[in-house]
Amino acid sequence: MNTIQSEPFDVFAGARKAASVIVLRDLPGSGVEVLMLRRAERDGDLRSGAAVFPGGVLDAGDRLGHAHCLGWSDEAISARMSLAEGGLDYLVAAVRESFEEVGLLFTHGATHPHKLAQAHAEWREPMQRGERPLHALCETLGLTFDISGWHYWSHWLTPPGNPKRFDTRFFIARAPEGQVAEADGGEAVELMWLTPQQALEAERGLKLLPVTRRTLQHLSRFESVDAALAHAQAQREFPLHMPRLATGPKGPKDRTVVLPDEWAWAELGRLDPQGRGDQIAHIEPGRAVRLSPRVIRVTAPNPGMMTGPGTNSYLVGDPAVNRWTVIDPGPSDESHLQALLAAAPGPIERILVTHTHKDHSPGARALAAATVAPVLGRRPAHAEGQDSSFEPAAEPIDQEHIHLGPDADLIALHTPGHASNHLCWLLPQEKLLFTGDHVMQGSTVVINPPDGDMAAYFSALRRLLDIDLDWFAPGHGFLVAQPHAVVRALLAHRQRREDKVVAALMRLGPADEEALVQAVYDDTPPHLHRMARRSLLAHLLKLQAEGRAVASPSHGPEHWAQPSV
Repeated sequence: MNTIQSEPFDVFAGARKAASVIVLRDLPGSGVEVLMLRRAERDGDLRSGAAVFPGGVLDAGDRLGHAHCLGWSDEAISARMSLAEGGLDYLVAAVRESFEEVGLLFTHGATHPHKLAQAHAEWREPMQRGERPLHALCETLGLTFDISGWHYWSHWLTPPGNPKRFDTRFFIARAPEGQVAEADGGEAVELMWLTPQQALEAERGLKLLPVTRRTLQHLSRFESVDAALAHAQAQREFPLHMPRLATGPKGPKDRTVVLPDEWAWAELGRLDPQGRGDQIAHIEPGRAVRLSPRVIRVTAPNPGMMTGPGTNSYLVGDPAVNRWTVIDPGPSDESHLQALLAAAPGPIERILVTHTHKDHSPGARALAAATVAPVLGRRPAHAEGQDSSFEPAAEPIDQEHIHLGPDADLIALHTPGHASNHLCWLLPQEKLLFTGDHVMQGSTVVINPPDGDMAAYFSALRRLLDIDLDWFAPGHGFLVAQPHAVVRALLAHRQRREDKVVAALMRLGPADEEALVQAVYDDTPPHLHRMARRSLLAHLLKLQAEGRAVASPSHGPEHWAQPSV
């Protein structure tokens, strides 16, 4: 069983400050090219042989280069980077590294070829060895660096657990005119001007670090250097990107890197903040995952389009008494039943059901027979699509408390919308909400009338914003962090969809549901339109109750229109 790592950990511990510059040039007819260097092969260095952008660690002397830079003050760039001070140190370091590694001098105005030749011949190698600082080069040759066209791009931190860690700020700049990039032969053994698409081609065989791959993917959207620079200039937020190490599907020796926008990332940070890499980055049916001393997750072997990696069952208890409650026993499946019984550290004393859809509750009957534990859940208002075998011993009411031990409780929250009988269960000691299908990871839920109700769903989502929460434990997928942000995003998404329904009614006049689903869900793959049509109907019924849509059977079955004024 996976175990939780809960002690505090400074994610910046041991990371060296570094800077990198993404150098671009226009390629007529083909978009943008980016300058990349292939690093030298070195034993024990994860970056060995990788194709990267110019950059390196900050030097103490970089601060003395402030006086020789035009375009950014330390105050202005520090504010852009959310630093109290020292932001210009990173820019100077990136300027220096671009000269040392690829021989480009971002000087103010046209630099005389003689000065460029002198800088390369007399200064480049000594600067690489740390014998001469950048400011001395400027003073000796009368150079000033123009960084007014540079823009802050992103902030990346090497995962905890790596032997070498870097806290790196990335900048983006246009290549200086009239200069030719040259590899230094030490750090950079080869230079390449490639379009982002070319660099990402598998057949090219470049070794790309996660930050490099993600940056290239982002750059591939731009058709010109001007467009990329304008995007960077317009950015208002620069979140920290810190990948995490994890175990892949092939076992303990299969180390993988998980990026912040991947589903497992937040949970990995909770279970393994120090980066041991022993937590799995995928949902494995039947595997018991210890999410905290109070919570264990076991996923059923029922993956699919509507269930994702499978339905999650949770064992919740207070270790002090070692008696456990199961939330959502899942489908009726013997292997899942045995996995739940094996994962329970002590007796199972009750079974809770969030709702009675067929992937969540049918397993309750066999689990109750095996444990003599009572089943608690609410009966649905409509029988369609429900688990007909569900027979609860009691139906919890909203705000009902279940005491699990001296340091664990569960509180029922009635959250209709996806299902009329839907309950979420709050574990207040961890500010964790077991959401069933009320909130899913990475997708919206289908609201299927008559049991599904869009107005009720909006209301039940808003209710969560008033609850002190740190985590969602969904019915499908990994733990979800920043739950209030997730709820606000869901509300905004549903509102945008509703606005499209209203716009389609205005544009199409009386229209049938098939025409409306084509217009409202034009961003959804056609094979999902059958289920999208059910949520469309839920939106229409909500609008009808609000007096903003009317059924129009005179124009044909399942036709809808705006109400006449």
